[in-house]
This record gives sequence, structure tokens and C-alpha cells, in this order.
Amino acid sequence: MTTESAGRITAKIRRGDRVFSTSTVIAGSIILAILAAVAIFLVVQSFPAVVAKSGTLPNAAPNFWVYVGPLIFGTIWAAALAMIFAVPISIGVALFISHYAPRRIAQVLGYIIDLLAAVPSVVFGLWGANVLAPALAPFYAWLNTNASWFPLFQGSVSATGRTILTVAIVLAVMVLPIMTAVNREIFLQTPRLHEEAALALGATRWEMIRTAVLPFARPGIVSASMLGLGRALGETMAVAIVLSPAVVYSFLLLTPQNPETIAGNIALQFSEASGVGLSSLIASGLVLFVVTFIVNAIARYVVGRRKEFSGAN
Repeated sequence: MTTESAGRITAKIRRGDRVFSTSTVIAGSIILAILAAVAIFLVVQSFPAVVAKSGTLPNAAPNFWVYVGPLIFGTIWAAALAMIFAVPISIGVALFISHYAPRRIAQVLGYIIDLLAAVPSVVFGLWGANVLAPALAPFYAWLNTNASWFPLFQGSVSATGRTILTVAIVLAVMVLPIMTAVNREIFLQTPRLHEEAALALGATRWEMIRTAVLPFARPGIVSASMLGLGRALGETMAVAIVLSPAVVYSFLLLTPQNPETIAGNIALQFSEASGVGLSSLIASGLVLFVVTFIVNAIARYVVGRRKEFSGAN
């Protein structure tokens, strides 16, 4: 035996290791196969709607893109409004739990946040339609009267309060738990040496958070926001229960005519759809699939640009 061969050590491959590695490969392949099968199904079933002639599509749309355009707009608009509410609140709550609240209060708040994530979306929808919307109707009237100089508050006010703004608030409440939970864990992972160094240099607690915690947690905040955005884009029952939809492009927040979302339209129309109408709903689902994929791809790109950031541990 030579010196080179004697110094070379080969690890013995055990049966358990081989079974585990094989099972992980199979599991990953199954996920890819399911995703590919869903994509193929959507593309095949969407084809009749994409090539349909004028007058055969729902709402007498001349082509599929005219039909799905308002739905895309409503989906993105409602999700964007929800994120405007949810992102700063989730960051604030997560910072309070991780850096400000006493230990016992932080534990209780953490449990409450985790429990809220388990509430079914239909419960949020019923709450939004029967409690939140009637409660907000007088406030919407006040906004229209006193703040109509802001373009989004113009137009006739909905008497029921079931507007796109109400939907955005409900969606924000729905995505808050998962976003807050992710942000909280990211903030807690900030290297202690970074925080202690900032405090040792005379920084206040907020200055320490601004200079040490938030820069470290920025990729995690982006990931949490995109995770919440993905749920807001695909939410179905809450939107279908709360919103009074119409096939319109409108940025107005308080009017009774509101743009419909793709998921809400599918939920409301699927049971009675057939032929080209059914194909149109499936095609709109394909559009939502692509939009969600693009959102997640952008999130991965943003996070990947800062993956090299690491602190002293």
C-alpha cells in the first residue's frame, strides 16, 4: 500500500444515508413534476379562451386580454393596497416583540401572532363583510366630504362600506401574522456583536436598530413581504365575500363599483361556467400563476443580491 493510498480515507456509505438521499431526490422531483403538470394543465385548458372569437367570451369581451385586463388590475391593486398597510405594521410589531417588549409580553404576543395565522380566510371574509365594512362606512363618507381633494377619495361613496379599501384592510390583517412571524425571527438573528457595538458607540436603541438590525434583516423583510404579497394576490374567499365587484379600471377607494380580482372572479363564476367561459376562468388562473411566479422570482433576485451579507458571530 502506497503512502498516498494509505492517507486517503473513504467514508463508508451506509444504507440509511442512501435511503435518505434517494428519498430527498424523489421528493424534489415530485414537487417539480406537480408544478409542471399544473402549468401544462393550465396552458392546455386556457387555449380555447385565448383564441376565442369576439363575442364568445364572458362580458362580451372582444378578446381574452380585454376580459382579463380589469381582473389583473384589480388583483394587483388590492394586493398593493394591502401591502401598504401590512408591511410597516408587521415590521413595527416584529421590532416591538424582538427588541422592546418585556420577555413575558413578547411571548404572549408571539403566540397570538402565530394563532392568527391559523384563522381560516372565510372567517376574515365574514368579519370584513359584516363587521368591518358597516363600521367603516361613516368614516368613508367623512373622508369623501373632507378629503376629496385627494383623488383616490373622490366619487360616490358606497353606503355598505364594501369597497376595495375594505378588502385591502382585510387582506392586510390576513397577511400580517405570517409577515410578522418571519420578520420577528429575522430580527432575532441579528448578530449580538453588531448590536452591542452600536450601543457601545453611544447609539440609542432606535439608532442601533436603524444601523445594525434593519440592514442585516433587509433580505428577510423582502422575503416576508413577498410571502405576504403572494397570499394577498391569491386570496379568494375573503375577497369574494367582502367585495362588490365590477368590470372596471378604477383607482377610487370608496365607490360602490370596484375592480374584481382574478381569484374572486373564479370563485364566483366557476360553478356556473362552461365551454369558453370555463376556459376563460382557467386562463385567468394561468395569468395569476404567472404573476405570482414573477413576484417570487423578483423576491429571490432581491434576496440573492444580499446573500453575501454576514455579520460577526
